[in-house]
Amino acid sequence: MSGPLLAFAAVYLVAVWTPFGQRAENALVVGYADGAWMADASQSWGPPPLTQDLETIAVGLAAIASIAVARRRWLAGCTAIVTVLSTIAASQVLKNVLLIRPDLVGADDNLVEVSFPSGHVALTAALVAGVALVAPERRRPALAAVGAAWIALTAGAVQALYWHRPSDVLGATLLACAGYGAAHRLLHPGSRPSMPRPWAWTALLPAVAAAATGAGHEGTVAGPLVFGSAAWICAALLWITIARTSPRRPPAAPPRR
Repeated sequence: MSGPLLAFAAVYLVAVWTPFGQRAENALVVGYADGAWMADASQSWGPPPLTQDLETIAVGLAAIASIAVARRRWLAGCTAIVTVLSTIAASQVLKNVLLIRPDLVGADDNLVEVSFPSGHVALTAALVAGVALVAPERRRPALAAVGAAWIALTAGAVQALYWHRPSDVLGATLLACAGYGAAHRLLHPGSRPSMPRPWAWTALLPAVAAAATGAGHEGTVAGPLVFGSAAWICAALLWITIARTSPRRPPAAPPRR
């Protein structure tokens, strides 16, 4: 848990509290938000949680509870729900109350509002983490891969729409990673996470397409490249966090002679 929280603090300090960090992220805001590929969708059907965020939370919590009841994992279900709600609440308190954004570079008014961490990405990542906590262990990597694509799409879109900066989406994901790590340690004390095998990383390929779709923006190239890269990193961070806690398949037994 300490690793994601230290990374969270580092991202905040470098991106928000240094002139270099502020200039670098402000330079990515080129053109208008309606040039984003997801602009029309964000005004109509979504995808969630770009719209209907409260409904998304309700559906996600209902899914977690249903899985926990079906598997009779009462402690895991309660822990997952608390983890989701705590992560979402923490993102809002940190963004709106505790983590200020000083104007170090004389930026325009639309660039000085607090935005770290992203509430939309924290919501998405928290729900993916919550489902992983109650899902069967061997299905976690597959579920995490689907969730990673959802996170990549959401993180790319909130940047392309100029709702958030790259640091905001990274910070939100790290917050969710910390919450998942703490919950997993509570449920599985003494467990030792291990890195997924090389072939398992192919699970992140759909997240590449999702990140590119969400980050797309007309009239600029540099911004979408950075936005898409940050979105994919968000997906990879949470996928790795979840996949590391999933047991590997035991080696096949040698044939009997």
